[in-house]
Amino acid sequence: MSYCFLLASWGTLGNLSPLLTAARRLRRPGHHVRVIADPAMRAEVDAADFEFVSWRRAPIGEAADPADLSNLRDRMRRVIFEPCSAYAADIRDEIGRLPTDAVLSLDFLFGAALGAEASGVPFAFLSPHVSLRILPGMPPATSGLGQPKTPEERAEVAAACAALDGAMNASLPILNRARVDFGLPVLPDVMDLFDRADRVLLATSRVFDFEATSLPDNFRYIGPLLDVPNWSKSWQAPWPAQSDRPRALIACSTGAQNQRDLFQRVIDGVGMVEIDAVFTIGPNLDVADFRAPQNVHLVRGVPHDSVMKDVSLVISQGGHGTVTRSLINALPQLILPIARDQLANAARVEARGVGLRLGPTVSEQEIAAAINRLITEPQFKVAARKLGEAIKADIDTSGLVNEMELLAAVGRQRRRHS
Repeated sequence: MSYCFLLASWGTLGNLSPLLTAARRLRRPGHHVRVIADPAMRAEVDAADFEFVSWRRAPIGEAADPADLSNLRDRMRRVIFEPCSAYAADIRDEIGRLPTDAVLSLDFLFGAALGAEASGVPFAFLSPHVSLRILPGMPPATSGLGQPKTPEERAEVAAACAALDGAMNASLPILNRARVDFGLPVLPDVMDLFDRADRVLLATSRVFDFEATSLPDNFRYIGPLLDVPNWSKSWQAPWPAQSDRPRALIACSTGAQNQRDLFQRVIDGVGMVEIDAVFTIGPNLDVADFRAPQNVHLVRGVPHDSVMKDVSLVISQGGHGTVTRSLINALPQLILPIARDQLANAARVEARGVGLRLGPTVSEQEIAAAINRLITEPQFKVAARKLGEAIKADIDTSGLVNEMELLAAVGRQRRRHS
């Protein structure tokens, strides 16, 4: 049976790419998929041959995904909570425009959950990273803490969970006003919104993630979603084929995070090491913004999967897609996290022994020293290969399509009886 799915994205191409991977998987059995996203994402959605729908009331561009990351509580209020009603109205209108059996939305779009719930359509959150919802026994996604093992570490994790809970619930009145406006009951806690979703699909590997004491009944690990974005260019190696020097990929985030100065220090650090590197700048910075030594080649974007087959290590901010691709290619990593899920991914990279983590204010000399460790100490490569093989197995057995089909069957029944 063919179902109709509405997929909702926000912000940058880095957010859209895993959602489009999900869309392609849902299309293979013959389902109809349309994508609602920022107008700037239209070319990417069109290139993937999905019907594109633009946000109309909801914020777009930098208003939806501001570059200022300095205040977590303020950012959450502006990005997640204040636009709730606008996102909900756009989702409800789109459900009314065309038949919709189920909605799949990125987990930051709380308003999409409201629109689907108010329309009586089954709904799933997609988390293309570790869980945004606080889970018992696990450090929160914003903390960068490791899996707690001692009483002191458990106390530190508890404090971090309380801080995130406080930051989220500071905006609970905004969320509840929106819920009331859409005829929905108020919630005692923001995290309860995840429990109202029919599914929360964690698009990460369970073997990469830390272990929660327990998982909510509606949570499912579905493995990473890693299709290559269409904006990546073809790859031609800039170094001689006969060169036996180690090589690195330096991958900048697709999101605007005021990271230019950090990556200039990364480039300068790489210049101190006997290594060749290619730096993929991404859509938010310009090649002209950087000065590079002879051993660093600057490009706008190339398929990371292709480059990773030709390098010895990866240096990045620690976005989930880049981290996971690196592991699948058995590559050690140097992570310099700034915000979002990067801290959580860096903590897992460090804990699994597949790489090193440095802070965003690190010096060029410290970067060079970390690179030397990663290319000379074999344990990082061994651990990356082992973890990468386990992640591949998770991707091959993903339950994404089955989970969404189960929800859509319920949604189709509701539409027949409405």
